[in-house]
Amino acid sequence: MGRGRVELKRIENKINRQVTFAKRRNGLLKKAYELSVLCDAEVALIIFSNRGKLYEFCSTSSMAKTIERYQRCSYGSLEADQPAVETQRCYQEYLKLKSKVEALQRTQRNLLGEELEHLGIKELEQLERQLDSSLKQIRSNKTQHMLDQLADLQRKEEMLLETNKALRSKMEEITIGLQPSWEAREEHDPYSRHPPHSEGFFEIPHCNSTLQIGYGSAVANEGGAAVGTSAQNATEFMPGWMA
Repeated sequence: MGRGRVELKRIENKINRQVTFAKRRNGLLKKAYELSVLCDAEVALIIFSNRGKLYEFCSTSSMAKTIERYQRCSYGSLEADQPAVETQRCYQEYLKLKSKVEALQRTQRNLLGEELEHLGIKELEQLERQLDSSLKQIRSNKTQHMLDQLADLQRKEEMLLETNKALRSKMEEITIGLQPSWEAREEHDPYSRHPPHSEGFFEIPHCNSTLQIGYGSAVANEGGAAVGTSAQNATEFMPGWMA
């Protein structure tokens, strides 16, 4: 019994559809290659799967050259037959683009506060609402940008505080570790000791600040007693002063 004819319709089963696509795709690519080799023909084959994956074959070195040749052959005669229609179409497209550019330029000048004399009440109100909306959006973006900068600065501040704390603790550990060595060095350093006090250190003798030389009026009045007293004081002071 021969093989029955397959009905050409979309395969509903997803797995069977993928298997059939893979088999027939490989067969089609093989036939295109055989045709280009056996008949010395320029063949270009482009296949897109249902998932958008591209499969292609080109008998020449460049697919773009083959497509360009196809476009020249397909549309060259049409453009040659209808040059006026194409020119008119291009001119209409140019007029449309020109009017759009002029409208955009006029709107830009209106937003800058220029050429507002010909605008009516409704147009001015619409322009005012547009400016208010733009201003609110600008302020919102500015506020958000400032908040982002503030949060970034706060994060940097926290990082600096943590770094400072770590450095301070490390410094305290180093100071505690070096303190015993400093004390040992002070004990063995002879220049750091204070000189001892000598018991027989020279002391400045006490001098009487009320020394009087000569005789005053009191000596003349008191007579010999005063003279004797003064002479005795001078005699007692002289040995101490001469020493």
